[in-house]
Amino acid sequence: MRAVDALRPGGLLVAVPGRPAPPRVAEAAQAAAVRVPPFPVEPDGAGLATIANLLANGAVEAEAAEVFDLEEVAKTREAGQAGQAGHARGKIVLRVRH
Repeated sequence: MRAVDALRPGGLLVAVPGRPAPPRVAEAAQAAAVRVPPFPVEPDGAGLATIANLLANGAVEAEAAEVFDLEEVAKTREAGQAGQAGHARGKIVLRVRH
């Protein structure tokens, strides 16, 4: 499990939106002494701003399979097809410009 392997012993793996970890993730986490909370985690503005700052400063990295401008998504089905293919490594990102 790449997500579990990336954490130090005692680290915390949290998915947003949170839900119980699949058995294979829970087993890998237990073997690596990593915590995976079984409770839902709700995103909040302050927490997301902290994550955004960590990403912007390079303290953490997120793997993006594809990045699409939101305006372009309406014109193309490529974004939906990439996500449905099931072979994307990382998240599909929609960039919003304001």
